[in-house]
Amino acid sequence: MTQKIDLNNLDKSDWEAFKFEEIAEKISETVNPNTTDLEIYVGLEHIDADDIHIRRFGTPNDVKGGKLRCYPGDVIFGKRRAYQRKAAIVNFEGICSAHAFVFRANPEIIDPNLFPFFLHSDQFMHRMVDISVGGLSPTINWGDLRQQEFLLPPKDQQAKLAELLWAMDEVIERENEVLIRLNVNYASEKKDIYESQENKKIVLGEKINILSGFAFKSKLFNTSNEGMPLIRIRDIAESKIETYYSGEFDEKYLIKRGDLIVGMDGDFIMNIWDNEDALLNQRVLKIRLNENENSLLFSYLNHFLQKELDKIHLGIGATTVKHLAVSDVRKIKLPIPKNNVKTVIEKLDLFNTNIKNIEYKISSSKALQKSLINQVF
Repeated sequence: MTQKIDLNNLDKSDWEAFKFEEIAEKISETVNPNTTDLEIYVGLEHIDADDIHIRRFGTPNDVKGGKLRCYPGDVIFGKRRAYQRKAAIVNFEGICSAHAFVFRANPEIIDPNLFPFFLHSDQFMHRMVDISVGGLSPTINWGDLRQQEFLLPPKDQQAKLAELLWAMDEVIERENEVLIRLNVNYASEKKDIYESQENKKIVLGEKINILSGFAFKSKLFNTSNEGMPLIRIRDIAESKIETYYSGEFDEKYLIKRGDLIVGMDGDFIMNIWDNEDALLNQRVLKIRLNENENSLLFSYLNHFLQKELDKIHLGIGATTVKHLAVSDVRKIKLPIPKNNVKTVIEKLDLFNTNIKNIEYKISSSKALQKSLINQVF
């Protein structure tokens, strides 16, 4: 049935415009979290951008002040900072943040199965950004939203469109399940290796070259590709270059392809650099294997360093923001298997490869889903 829909040539001549207050009802039932018997609380921090599912939640004990009641089938929509694109389906009875709207689709106007995808369309999200008011934390007013008009397909087409979009969502969910299993198995494998009684320990600073970056003058930064590429903490995860430095520099602060780089604040993001040579800015750590050391050590380090960095933070106290010192990293004693290190690395590398492959598939599937939603709306 869904094969008959040609999204590239969707005829919208018989579509009709409706005000949002006709499309959905705003649920305004309030709940005191201190007295409710409900067990689930959803804040905006529990909803991921561009995701129609709620994957984590808190409890009413976590919050104070009046909250909104939500029921299965409702959609929680973040009315504050709409550019974050947060809208997710509820599949439980619970409460949610007052910084959200709780919407319930009007089945006379829109198929409830299509409604969540409509909310994630660029047409709807861009309109929400446009009508938001305020500076630091722009917010949508219901009085403005209720009057907004949107074009919708006839009811006899909506079920077919919903079926198509939910089929794509099912693909993404199955891929997510594979990713979860891979990550669990990878973590279990690493735990077994890491805690083996046959391990020997090496002091990191004696085996590898560890250097923190330099506080380059920000007045010499630019984004017009002038000078030398400069990597900051925010650039680590994607090995991308956004900032350039036009001043003089010491070559010891150069990052080369294959270096392991670590952000020294926050979540200690790590990555093996896979881009052009760049300069190492302050609060970024460069790790390079000494010439006389086996490259297997470097591969092993890439799998296990994160655990050691988190242990350092726990040892110095749980501050609000985690920080690293180079001296702490150099003192790390890393457990290394006495035998079959190559086999261990090959197994862990295979996990990493499979995880990256499924992450790429998920990213591609999400891009396709977004394209389909915007073709519809």
